[in-house]
Parts: sequence; structure tokens; C-alpha cells
Amino acid sequence: MARDESEQSDEFGEYVAARWPRLVRAAVLLGCEPHEAEDVVQSALTRCLVKWSRVSRAGDRDAYVHRIVVNTFVDHRRRRWRGEVATERVPDRDEVDGSLAVIDQIGVDRALAGLVEDQRIAVVLRYYLDLSEAQMSAVLGVAPGTVKSRLSRALTALGADPNLTNVEEPWTPSS
Repeated sequence: MARDESEQSDEFGEYVAARWPRLVRAAVLLGCEPHEAEDVVQSALTRCLVKWSRVSRAGDRDAYVHRIVVNTFVDHRRRRWRGEVATERVPDRDEVDGSLAVIDQIGVDRALAGLVEDQRIAVVLRYYLDLSEAQMSAVLGVAPGTVKSRLSRALTALGADPNLTNVEEPWTPSS
């Protein structure tokens, strides 16, 4: 019996080591600050560890874990007050490092923050975690049509977002 627990512990450790950065980045894209994202993912993985035998038997282990991360994120948001946090000064956009990648990332972060939570979650699951509509349906516990509807509304909102209008060529998702 101890060997089985040891094997499960090793398997869980390997799983976490392989997916930690991607899960944390997904939580950031969902709307967490980097330190909050780590807390959300750590809480989600703690839930997974407790039920690892069930998680490891799941048909799509990643989808199971993604669902737990999304649920943990939503729970985390419900419990915390999300007000403005004062800073000494607001940086001007010109003061941002001249790196186009940084500016693009800021625009993407702002655009995602402008989406309603369900749409933001759908965009992150589809375009960052690269889940299929069927996987998203399972993760979110909604019908495939609902997934399509959320993605459609999100892409419409992103297309009109002023944070993303400086892109030279319009991006369209591949089908």
C-alpha cells in the first residue's frame, strides 16, 4: 500500500512539474495577479492531490485539472474584495520599456480584463490552453452551444477593444 501512495505521489509531482508554468499563466490570463495566480493554482492542485486517484483515472486528466483551476479561480474571486489598490504614481505609457512585446502583453491583459468572467474563461481555455470545444464543455459543465456562444461574444468584444486596435493586420481564429 505504501508503494502505491509513493507511486501516486511521484506521478502527481511529475504532473505538477510539467504543467505548473502553464497553469499559472492560465490563471494570470483569467484575471489574477501573478502572486494570486500561484495561490489559485496551488489551491487547485491541493484539491487534486487529495483526490489524485480519481484525477489520474479521468479520461482527460488535463481537462479535469483545468476545471478545478477554473472553479478555484471563481471561488477565489467570490471571497476576495477586488477594489483599487493605491500606488505612489501611475506610470505613463511612454515610461513602459520600449519592448513591443511588453506593450502587446499589456494590451492583451487589458482586453481580457474587459471581458465578462465567463467569456474570459472561455478565451483562456480555448486559445491559451488549446482545449477543444468538447473539452471546454466538459471543463465548464455547459453545453457545446454555450461554449460557442461565449467564444463568439468574446471574440466580438476583443475585436472592438481599443487595447488591441494597434495591431496592423486583423487576427481571425482558424476553424
